[in-house]
Amino acid sequence: MKKILVPVDFSEHSEYALEVASVIAKKQNAEIIALHMMGLSEAVINKNEAKEVFEAMYYLKLAEKRFSEFLDKKFLEGVKVTDTVYNYKNFSEINDVAKDHGADLIVMGSHGSSGISEVFVGSNTEKVVRTSEIPVLVIKNKPKNFTFENVVFACDFEKESIIAYQKAMKFFKLFSANVHLLHVNLPNERFRSTPEIEEKVREFLYQGDLGSLDSLGKVVYVDDYSVEDGVFTYSNKINADAIALSTHGRRGLAHFFFGSVGEDLANHADIPVLTFKI
Repeated sequence: MKKILVPVDFSEHSEYALEVASVIAKKQNAEIIALHMMGLSEAVINKNEAKEVFEAMYYLKLAEKRFSEFLDKKFLEGVKVTDTVYNYKNFSEINDVAKDHGADLIVMGSHGSSGISEVFVGSNTEKVVRTSEIPVLVIKNKPKNFTFENVVFACDFEKESIIAYQKAMKFFKLFSANVHLLHVNLPNERFRSTPEIEEKVREFLYQGDLGSLDSLGKVVYVDDYSVEDGVFTYSNKINADAIALSTHGRRGLAHFFFGSVGEDLANHADIPVLTFKI
């Protein structure tokens, strides 16, 4: 891992994300790209009148000043940090910025479903996750001894999730993480018997791990009324450091069973949520 992109809106939640990114950067010897998206109107950007040009320059200088103050953090000591300012039109552009800078991970803060009006909150975080081609780590609270030692990877073990699974395993290998592979079985039309589930998981891991079944013993099977409840219950039971899951960009967050599973997890989970695009 070489570069970590952190969207910054100068809120306390983006500071939480920046602190987590600093922990990861120190462990991986990576650089942090701190991104602020100003959101100036097209009228201000495109007009040639002196007043509008002056206004655009004023906001740019203001952003640079706030950046300098915001990045003056003790936890960033020893970490290479590059700040950059863009004017956003929509949140899919963050993916473009990540690609331009060669970022390997996006770490961003979120207020979740609290409804507080900031740049990177709730549904806007969901938009970034939906469009991002690289992993996105969503941080909700101030980190306390952040680590990836004990992680839950929730999966449906369908073939389309194999690529996301491989990305996740490669990522967690960097941290020597203990990964719990979780399958949540539901009492609805998608219910499957234990032998059916075990066979599906076996085929998935055989393909995902290129002929190896060494991870078969890491799979945990949970019965619950919803995927969210199953993931929350098991994550709390083992005191997980993070929840990881796959995401369908074309349909929003992680609809690996049904509904907005990933969105609910990102909005309501207290621990970090990490998504990998299918």
